[in-house]
Amino acid sequence: MSGIETFTPSVLEVTESAVAKVQNLKKEEDNEALKLRVYVTGGGCSGFQYGFSFEDVMAEDDTAVSRDGVTVLIDSLSYQYLAGSTVDYEEGLMGSRFLITNPNASTTCGCGASFSI
Repeated sequence: MSGIETFTPSVLEVTESAVAKVQNLKKEEDNEALKLRVYVTGGGCSGFQYGFSFEDVMAEDDTAVSRDGVTVLIDSLSYQYLAGSTVDYEEGLMGSRFLITNPNASTTCGCGASFSI
């Protein structure tokens, strides 16, 4: 029988597809310090919108979520809106993009880039 396992829930789930894309970008940029920042701003069709950027440095009030050598950063203001969400990356006929599946959103716009709580 194995020992006791501890499950620590993550504030943000990061899919294999999103991890693979960030890993590829880190190689392309030759920058192992590259991190994906996910944030929420006011605006968009539904009130709030998601944003993504790449950064080398983590701010003091950031929450970091790590998976397979990739770090995703969430600032302290966005944390409350993103808790429990999933970050994914998709490629399709409409192009390629990072996207958020947010269980806290009561409504979203058609493109999935904005939401309301």
